Amino acid sequence: MSPVLAGVLQLLALVVALGLAHRPLGDYMAGVYSSDKHLRVEKWIYKGIGADPGAAMRWPAYLRGVLAFSAASMLFLYLLQRLQGSLPGSLGFRSIDPDQAFNTAASFVANTNWQSYSGEQAMGHVVQTAGLAVQNFVSAAVGIAVAVALVRGFARSRTGDLGNFWADLVRGVVRILLPLSVVGALVLVACGVIQNFSGIHGVGQFLGGEQQWNGGAVASQEVIKELGTNGGGYFNANSAHPFENPNPLSNLFEIFLILVIPFALTRTFGTMVGSVRQGYAILATMGAIWLGFTALMMWTEFHHGGPAFDLAGGAMEGKETRFGIGGSSLFATSTTLTSTGAVNSFHSSYTGFGGGITMLGMQLGEIAPGGVGSGLYGMLIMAIIAVFIAGLMVGRTPEYLGKKIGTREIKLAACYILVTPALVLGFTGASMALDTPKDSLLNGGAHGFSEILYAFTSGANNNGSAFAGLAADTQWFNTTIGLAMLLGRFLPMVFVLALAGSLAGQQPVPKTAGTLRTEKPLFTGLLVGTITIITGLTYFPALALGPLAEGLAS
Repeated sequence: MSPVLAGVLQLLALVVALGLAHRPLGDYMAGVYSSDKHLRVEKWIYKGIGADPGAAMRWPAYLRGVLAFSAASMLFLYLLQRLQGSLPGSLGFRSIDPDQAFNTAASFVANTNWQSYSGEQAMGHVVQTAGLAVQNFVSAAVGIAVAVALVRGFARSRTGDLGNFWADLVRGVVRILLPLSVVGALVLVACGVIQNFSGIHGVGQFLGGEQQWNGGAVASQEVIKELGTNGGGYFNANSAHPFENPNPLSNLFEIFLILVIPFALTRTFGTMVGSVRQGYAILATMGAIWLGFTALMMWTEFHHGGPAFDLAGGAMEGKETRFGIGGSSLFATSTTLTSTGAVNSFHSSYTGFGGGITMLGMQLGEIAPGGVGSGLYGMLIMAIIAVFIAGLMVGRTPEYLGKKIGTREIKLAACYILVTPALVLGFTGASMALDTPKDSLLNGGAHGFSEILYAFTSGANNNGSAFAGLAADTQWFNTTIGLAMLLGRFLPMVFVLALAGSLAGQQPVPKTAGTLRTEKPLFTGLLVGTITIITGLTYFPALALGPLAEGLAS
């Protein structure tokens, strides 16, 4: 079978699997967040944390819950790393330095999972399981909770009630992420992913000598790493490591885990607002962008010219032979179009245009389908911008799902879309202007610029993948990327929740002959065009200095 055909068949199998899971999972999540009942274990958790799950929260109270929980999580994870040398199960590793501990705590709490360390050489079992794995669950649940709050803003009227953050957080973990992770971990173990608590042991090499390896609870962390669109690898090689991703079947299953909740949340959205066709319009937008990016990535990696590429069947540098170009390209676009950041190949070794595609996927705002929760609320913000543009063209007050998009709403949406570009371009410019950050570059010229642009794009958009070639474990990058991750995660949430509160307080506007039909293919096309234009105008100059210049020169 040709490599191209194998890649296409993997793509088709993935689409079928996602299609089969879309409706049941989407409807189940809608039921979870619409139910008034609490499970017994949930009641124990509420009692333990002193929360009242029945208390109605307006958007400021909901936001305070998000920020207070995230701040406590960050402090706990920071202290756990700083005390690692004194903890049992540390495998003899020392405590993490302050700047790296801050960066890692910010990274995992922000659902970014940027790693400036080698997991198997720095983190013991306690930090990996009680610290990093726990944050994989709760940070993902926070993202879903914020998305659900925005959906309630559209669904409810003449009330400021957005639900209860603590109830949404606990339900997301207990009823959605934990059950799916148990099943997924069993599948990964069956595929060959390891799950143990072994210490460091020597492994003989083919050419003599010995290499040191340690085991770990990899399958249980790997599944939530992908399912929660987190992305932090147990090992430095991430999903290219055979202990994390041993074969093509596990590779395809991990891509499925990355995409299944973000795509299914569009069904949850449609069900909760009372119109599944609205959910299908958002799904069509996400799906069209994802398929387009995947096709472009496969094309540039399979057909890049040159004798070496022709002999290898494509651009195989930096890719695992057990996955090939098809499996690697599919993984790369899926992980950068979501806020996952897991990698099964080195994006720095992709062709110039291929590396640009991974960057552009993040610069879209990671909304196709995006991270768990963050992808949905990011796409709904773009939908508001699109109906506003349509309203300007016909001279009519824009409406979306029966809610008027007035001055307050469009200001909040505009602030949302400006946050991450300001962080990415500001920190990238500062890094290029100073001498010390440039000392961390392995490459010069356009590729070196791409390394820094990619790092801050990944951090501010809460992706977490790395371009490779950048020595990021420095005080400058640990601090600035840490700040980019925190601001890129929580500032947009402020605007999303304020917008949700504004929408929930409105009285629905009845449909008229002039109402824009946002469930139609015309609106899907308008939304895709809006996303493309906004991203292009924002990032094209920076992309022209990096991946585009490199691609045109090759």
